[in-house]
Amino acid sequence: MSEENKVNEDNKGEVVELEEEIKSENDGIQISNDVVAVIAGVAVSEVQGVAGMAGGFAGGISEVFSGKKNLAKGIKADIEDGKAKLDVNIIVEYGSRIPDVAFEIQNRVKKAVENMTGLVVEEVNVHVQGVNTDTAIAEKTETENNDQDDE
Repeated sequence: MSEENKVNEDNKGEVVELEEEIKSENDGIQISNDVVAVIAGVAVSEVQGVAGMAGGFAGGISEVFSGKKNLAKGIKADIEDGKAKLDVNIIVEYGSRIPDVAFEIQNRVKKAVENMTGLVVEEVNVHVQGVNTDTAIAEKTETENNDQDDE
């Protein structure tokens, strides 16, 4: 009996060691703030009602010179101790309900970042920097043209 208990204790000890190895395996992985910002940027771009991202002057210049779309434009990510805080700066489409758009952004960004990185997202702050009225002007012009055609 004592030998069987000894074997069971040894097996339990091995299981514990394996779990500890798995936990320490992720400690060596560091994810850049830029990577998290790109993941969030892709998630934001999929939300209906977002006209674009509001980035700084430097972000716009680098986009022009590189010819590439900056997916992290308008997003600031801070990562500390496996927890992420994100600030998202957006331009909303005219006619969209801003609280609904912001809520959808928060949900999608949180889900995408947590699923892809394993980080815990504590905050997703959405800052509305403007409203895109180009679509409203185009719709108004179109309806005026249709009204004139009817006469």
